[in-house]
Amino acid sequence: MTQIKDIRKMYFEEGKNISQIARETGHDRKTVRAYLDKVDWNQKPPKVKKETAFPKLNPYKDDIDTWLNEDKKARRKQRHTAKRIYNRLVEKYGERFNCSYRTVAGYVAVKKKEIFNAREGFLPLEHVPGEAQADFGDADFYENGRHYRGKSLTLSFPHSNKGYTQLFKGENQECLFEGLKAIFEHIGGVPPRIWFDNASTIVAKVIKGGGRNLTDDFMRFMEHYRFKAVFCNVDAGHEKGNVENKVGYHRRNMLVPVPRFEDISEFNKELLIRCEEDAKRQHYRKNGTIEELYRDDKAALLELPKTTFDTSKYITVKTNGYGKFLLNKGLHEYSSAPKFANKYVLVRLTAFHVTVLDESHREIVRHERLYGDYKQQSMQWLPYLTQLARRPGALKYTGIYQMLPQPVKEYMEELSKQDRGKVLRVIADLTQKSSFEKAIKTVSTALSYGAADVDSLINLHRYLYEKVLQLEPIHLPEHIPHLNRYVPDFMAYDRSLKAGEEKC
Repeated sequence: MTQIKDIRKMYFEEGKNISQIARETGHDRKTVRAYLDKVDWNQKPPKVKKETAFPKLNPYKDDIDTWLNEDKKARRKQRHTAKRIYNRLVEKYGERFNCSYRTVAGYVAVKKKEIFNAREGFLPLEHVPGEAQADFGDADFYENGRHYRGKSLTLSFPHSNKGYTQLFKGENQECLFEGLKAIFEHIGGVPPRIWFDNASTIVAKVIKGGGRNLTDDFMRFMEHYRFKAVFCNVDAGHEKGNVENKVGYHRRNMLVPVPRFEDISEFNKELLIRCEEDAKRQHYRKNGTIEELYRDDKAALLELPKTTFDTSKYITVKTNGYGKFLLNKGLHEYSSAPKFANKYVLVRLTAFHVTVLDESHREIVRHERLYGDYKQQSMQWLPYLTQLARRPGALKYTGIYQMLPQPVKEYMEELSKQDRGKVLRVIADLTQKSSFEKAIKTVSTALSYGAADVDSLINLHRYLYEKVLQLEPIHLPEHIPHLNRYVPDFMAYDRSLKAGEEKC
């Protein structure tokens, strides 16, 4: 008010014009004029803030706050929505939960502002039946207790808003092909037209004027399934807005909390079933359910090809002196077998596995495929152990000996040449039964017990890792008499022997 009073004084009492006042005070001319023309100086009453305490939710706020705070550790796109929180409260408390979704949504909105900066936007689009859009999104998950910052491949049908999602540990050509193939086979057809972005696994080069040079593998995939690929403009992923929204929707509703499972392939089958269940809800804009609208999409699908498409990628690599080779710009190291050291081998790559093949395309060894831009290695010991068991005397003079864990080295040094071969064969058998890690754990435990024979290894491994039926002690009913402990009478034997001698 002091500044406003000075402005009015300069104009009405000192006779300065608006331009002079603006220059001296630094205010905009429009601001100066507004204060000069102002005639109503009544103070407006403040607005009453809406009640945000939500007292009815008091018994459940701890749960909501916990879930939202846990979301800080998750990706922004994989956090709880108000709808997901409401559903979890209903699942947890059942009929005891007596709050409406609107109440939950109101509290969640207030709480989220304390933690996150939320934003949202929508782009409604119209598409013909059968047309689809494909895209990858970020997704965290745990497989066998190990955390992966993976990817989800989503194929959506904008006409009906139906979508399908598959999880992968990375984003490459094999993941794209395997994901689309699984979805095609699940829905029993192929969309005649699919929108993609300009990923390097698909587009080798964007040509001036809007054309695309596609990778050979993608063109083979496209010709096999007979669909037409359409591409967004560069840096214009919003042109396939339906799948962008569907990626986020599936992540919020099917991947929250962060999923934990034993096998990703089995979980992907479960995801397809969940997607079918999700389609029973009403369409957000059109009349009818998503499943009802999807019938038009279904009718427009192309038939599946009679021949199965091999989504694998085949490459040849050179191994080093240990029979190992490198992939992913040298970051990921895999083993083959000693006999293939310093040779070229054929490798089959899929989304989940790296398999080494021999000259007849038979499997030598299979690894789980590694993902991540950091150094990792995968070692399959069975081929190495099998060869060493045949030549135990050469163990110390091979490069393989240096690769063995310390417990195995210590164990081998205590054995003769003959016993060394037997033990190596046993370790190979145990590795095949369970894993190399469990076989080495057995050796370490045997060392701590001072046991260094083959039978001890076998029995110890069975005790540690095999499911041996443990029988409970048998308790006899009370009506069955207990036998007294038998104490042998050796004098009776003596008497019997003397009686025999007298008869003779």
